[in-house]
Amino acid sequence: MSQHSAPHAEPEEPAEPTAAGPRRPDLSIGSTSTTPYEDYVHADVLTHLQHPLSDDPGEMVFLVTTQVMELWFTVIVHEWHTAAQALRRDDLPVAMEALERSTHELEALNAAWKPLARLTPTQFNAFRGALGEGSGFQSAMYRRLEFLLGEKSASMLVPHRGAPREHAELEKALQEPSLWDEVLRLLARRGYAIPTEVLEREVTARYEPDARVEAVWAEVYAGPRDSELVRLGEALTDVAELVWRWRNDHLVATRRAMGAKMGTGGSAGVAWLEKRARKNVFPELWTARSHV
Repeated sequence: MSQHSAPHAEPEEPAEPTAAGPRRPDLSIGSTSTTPYEDYVHADVLTHLQHPLSDDPGEMVFLVTTQVMELWFTVIVHEWHTAAQALRRDDLPVAMEALERSTHELEALNAAWKPLARLTPTQFNAFRGALGEGSGFQSAMYRRLEFLLGEKSASMLVPHRGAPREHAELEKALQEPSLWDEVLRLLARRGYAIPTEVLEREVTARYEPDARVEAVWAEVYAGPRDSELVRLGEALTDVAELVWRWRNDHLVATRRAMGAKMGTGGSAGVAWLEKRARKNVFPELWTARSHV
């Protein structure tokens, strides 16, 4: 290509297949309506959902990155819901596939912090006012993600009372067993001594660690190293580690952008994120390792 060539020049007209190579794309598709790609992806909708409220160019990056995170929350919730349903019917292969896919999706989600993690306080303040009372704390899809991890709280439905669909979806997620609940029920069906109080606990409440569950995981890990339950434990540990990294990356990005100031939406900002970062997901999977 010469220095004057256009990098995105119009492709040549489509041609019939020849012995020299395959047929070029059919450019007549979509000439009288939307393209099949647009019909499937709805890219026109996605790329016109950005409405910055300030004149600062950095707001567009913040807005798009946040929307991308919401899309990753959506697919991760889908994966964990798939895994929970599979565990309920003792279909461990399907559950494992969903959990393993979710680790790649969590890595992509965590990478989304990179455009935001280098914002200086001045750069963030240039458009922070546009957020008003908005906060990621108010994300309904992220709340569903947390509910699946066992971080349940009925009070988290309150901010969504004005959005009937979101409120109904959150209410349903609150009432359903978490992914961790389904894991423990599977262990009980496999003959492990999961306490009755744990199996019959109120699933709308936040899960609290239990030393007897820890002992069960220690027993699992003391068994054959290639057993399917060990592999399940490791897949869940991968998920837990990546969620922990997500929380820590959120903490670091926030600390760099705004220090210890009050967070948006009235949250405690860094102080609240520090508290969240100290919590382990699937806690007994971590503590059991000290007893193997």
